[in-house]
Amino acid sequence: MMTPIDRCVRISPADKARLRILFLAKHARASGTPHAVDGNHAVYHHEMRTTMEEIGLHIRVADSYEALFERPDADFVVTLLNRGGFQNSEMMAPLLLSWRDMPHLGASPILRGVSDDKYLSKMIARAHGVPTMPAQLFRRGGLPAEPAFHADRLVVKPNASSASWGLAMVDDWTQARAQIDYLHGEGHDVLVEAWAPLLDVAVPVVGSSGGQPWILPPMMYVPADPHRARSHEEKRGLIDAGDDPLVLVEDRALLTQLEDMTRRLVPELWPFDYGRFEFRYDPMSGAVQFMEVNLSCNLWSKKTIARSARSIGVDHAMLVETIIGHSLERQGLLTEAPIKVAA
Repeated sequence: MMTPIDRCVRISPADKARLRILFLAKHARASGTPHAVDGNHAVYHHEMRTTMEEIGLHIRVADSYEALFERPDADFVVTLLNRGGFQNSEMMAPLLLSWRDMPHLGASPILRGVSDDKYLSKMIARAHGVPTMPAQLFRRGGLPAEPAFHADRLVVKPNASSASWGLAMVDDWTQARAQIDYLHGEGHDVLVEAWAPLLDVAVPVVGSSGGQPWILPPMMYVPADPHRARSHEEKRGLIDAGDDPLVLVEDRALLTQLEDMTRRLVPELWPFDYGRFEFRYDPMSGAVQFMEVNLSCNLWSKKTIARSARSIGVDHAMLVETIIGHSLERQGLLTEAPIKVAA
């Protein structure tokens, strides 16, 4: 049986010396201080760049889509340019890279699109017998629809929202309709779903040695007030809210249920290099419901995937090298097999 550290790999010195890697991120040139609008994303991008340099990778940087209008002078692209300031911008860099036949970290454009469409990802979950909250989609410019379900409390949010921007919790369809109209006016499709108690559980999945999905320990978000949603400002660090209150899931029955549900969903999106499958858990009833999946999500050392890995002895640098090494291997860019880390 493989131990956690056995799933980790190092890229051979020869491949590190040979490969030219472009780091594409909005704040790729950042100094490590928060950004006035993007907050801790600038800190995250700086950390990723310095971590890759410390691993021994040869990094050059770019911070705009224009860097991909011609084929980059690189062998591989690590792209974190997900927030381009327009609808569905998370697909732009993968599309441009596919146009230029350029291998890159993450997942194919169509998988990025499916995963970022929260309603479609719920349909996939239901097709595999994974329960979700009742939900209804209101696409911008689409056909008008009457409410398809009743709930005492509703969550209204952009269907491809990021870090809870535009999210509102309301008590009736009149309030929901007002938020739908507002978000449509901002250019977004809108998802309305029944509210469930705010105990979010994230199941990280990364690529590992042998090209197989590696499910890391699930992490539960345990807020002081489970009836209040986290704001966009909190998630981006634009206001001081401290580190995310994450704890490891220790209940064996819950762990088994989460792993079973995640394993049902992973094949629909594989191959990808890293992602986070999110569920809502009700400790009173024991019910677990799928919420969404985030491919190419936040790898900052203070966030879920890195903290989950750290709980089993995998530090941030090793996690990043393993994820990149897996991606390079699956795309045929290594001349030497990645080196398995000994326990």
